[in-house]
Amino acid sequence: MFEVAELGRALSKDEFNELEPEMREGLLDAQFRMRESDFSIVIVVGGVEGAGKGDLVNRLIEWTDARRIHTHALGAPTTEELERPEFYRYWMRLPADGKIGIFLGSWYTRPVVEHALEETTGAEFEQRLRKIEEFERMVVSSGNVLLKFWLHISKDHQRERFEALADDPMTSFRVTKRDWDFHERFETFERVSARAIRETDTGVAPWTLIEAQDARYRDMTVASHIREAIEGRLERPPLPDPGPPEELTPKEPNIISVMDLSETIERKAYKRRLEFLQNKLGMLARKLPENDCSMVIVFEGSDAAGKGGSIRRVVSALDARQYQVIPIAAPTDEERAHPYLWRFWRQLPRRGRITIYDRSWYGRVLVERVEGFARAEEWKRAFGEINQFEEQLCEANIIVLKFWLQISDAEQLARFHAREETGYKRHKITDEDWRNREKAGAYQAAVSEMIERTSTDNAPWTLVPAESKPIARLKVLETIVARLEERFGPLELPDASNKKKKKKKK
Repeated sequence: MFEVAELGRALSKDEFNELEPEMREGLLDAQFRMRESDFSIVIVVGGVEGAGKGDLVNRLIEWTDARRIHTHALGAPTTEELERPEFYRYWMRLPADGKIGIFLGSWYTRPVVEHALEETTGAEFEQRLRKIEEFERMVVSSGNVLLKFWLHISKDHQRERFEALADDPMTSFRVTKRDWDFHERFETFERVSARAIRETDTGVAPWTLIEAQDARYRDMTVASHIREAIEGRLERPPLPDPGPPEELTPKEPNIISVMDLSETIERKAYKRRLEFLQNKLGMLARKLPENDCSMVIVFEGSDAAGKGGSIRRVVSALDARQYQVIPIAAPTDEERAHPYLWRFWRQLPRRGRITIYDRSWYGRVLVERVEGFARAEEWKRAFGEINQFEEQLCEANIIVLKFWLQISDAEQLARFHAREETGYKRHKITDEDWRNREKAGAYQAAVSEMIERTSTDNAPWTLVPAESKPIARLKVLETIVARLEERFGPLELPDASNKKKKKKKK
């Protein structure tokens, strides 16, 4: 079933002892040299039960600096992990630059086991393998090295190992009823695993199949692959700087230029409508935990378009224990040391809760693109990565809402001057805001392309005319309420006028 070297390959004790010092020195040297690098090593150790996966990892830790290597032996997801998308638990454990992460029990384990036990269909298994491919592509495209090892032994050898472990009182706990059950299904697991390996053996993340019947051969072979991978990556020349930003000119007309910004509303009507929508939102938000849902709300827009004011009108309708507002600024050193989307994965809400992003992952295709902070291949790749990210959120029962708030050039200039002249608003205006005005055309072109390429059925963009702050706030609230009613059904508010009449009658 597996195309591995012939079973029975081995190293004698003398051969192993001769090779070990040089291997240990080489591994430590390579690990030491990568400490200040801009990449990490992600190692997946999979394979047949009884193939010595844990023993292999113990050997690797013995031969390396254990302070810079982290092992993740993942079992069943925790409650917190089950309340978020499936890949959340893996994103959170990706190593930072300069470090090594080993996954014992990886993103392959559950799909393979569940399909072998006939808990998923062939189509569902195929879909999960495609998501694995997407995840691995994102890990590697960030500059990291992904090594995948599959340790294989025969069914007879597995039985011999289980029996030897079970017969020794000191190791009998290592063989469970589940292990023996899986042993009886050895051929099924072998067939399913072979399909997973075959369909995820890609150019960016290939599998290495290791004959694991002899522990010394197994350990030396895997260590050799790791050492060569680190040394090869260290020899790769650094990526060039992004260079000057591209010249962006908006097409006319475009999605932004045709927006009608003229709508206004009378003050009393605004107050009545605002109170009505906030009451509805507060009641609908209570249905999120009842329906095992959560919500992510993204606010993007022109500088001074009123994102903060709109956010305040949303959160004032909510229970403070239910939401979190995340203002997104330049990434920290810790965030730069991980793949781009890592810092957004870590802030995803648990079931029943709401995360509001003031700016978001769209910075890569907006400010980083326009200002030349990201290389062309990075922001071009980001469109697909963002769509996949949001698709996973929706599949995990997270309602995704995205707002772009737009104002005219003249209104923005007036708001900038008002901020400079108002003491408690001066902190809102920076030199960067003035510089951005000089690139208004480039930003409009980038925004138009962003909306066209990332407005999907499950996570569409809502364009908000924000020339009138009251209109913008109502539009945001109306959209959120409408989406929640679409999910949970229409909500009829109690008639407040009846209560007032009863009070007067008394």
